[in-house]
Amino acid sequence: MSNSRRPTNPAARRPATPRGTQVIVAVVAVLCVVAIVVVGVAVGGGSDDSNASGSVSQEPLAPGECSDAPAPPAAPKSYPAAPDPSLAEDTTWVATLSTSCGDIEVELDGAKAPQTVASFLQLSEDGFYDDTPCHRLTTEGIFVLQCGDPTGSGSGGPGYGYGIENAPKDGSYPTGTLAMARSNDPNSNGSQFFIVYKDTRLPVEGGGYTIFGRVTQGLDIVQSIADKGVGGGGGDGSPAQPISILSVSVEKA
Repeated sequence: MSNSRRPTNPAARRPATPRGTQVIVAVVAVLCVVAIVVVGVAVGGGSDDSNASGSVSQEPLAPGECSDAPAPPAAPKSYPAAPDPSLAEDTTWVATLSTSCGDIEVELDGAKAPQTVASFLQLSEDGFYDDTPCHRLTTEGIFVLQCGDPTGSGSGGPGYGYGIENAPKDGSYPTGTLAMARSNDPNSNGSQFFIVYKDTRLPVEGGGYTIFGRVTQGLDIVQSIADKGVGGGGGDGSPAQPISILSVSVEKA
């Protein structure tokens, strides 16, 4: 291909080819071209565009790796009242929190905290938690990652509140505990929850904090976020490594 000489005229050097032979050669050439095209489509999918629909899905995140956190919802959903506790009572549930840093699996105790689990089920199934940031990390004295506020401000919620369930009398929250966050009002439980990544003791004044489940897989993800610390330093604030809940799926255990 790189030779710059002009090719000689084949007709000036080769004897004329019989007409029948020319036809056969032409047919064979066409068949070869068709075969090459078919093989190319079968192997390459008809396109070498790696971003085309149907391309290989993204590789799973490596331990400690996070994808970019999405923007939070522009208009968070709001509800007039909490769902009936009967939606979850006496039933154990398994929820998968798909996050920008990997999946966290939790077990929900509908027997000990039916109102809380019923609320979590409804919000999860309605997409309330989709693309919501985990806005608060504490690393001194209290060891939790707090999530569930679609505004990311720490003051957002679902529009309703309810009371405390299944709070430990001694204020002990073991590693892996899934519990509800609230204000000083004991009836201010809503959508915000926290994951305990190291044994923690919390105040019991005001009734404590509802335990409604535990982490069964993915606690290492929370620990990796904690290891990176609070943005700007200190022991309480937004995590230096952003993490968001992308979606939540729930099913009966």
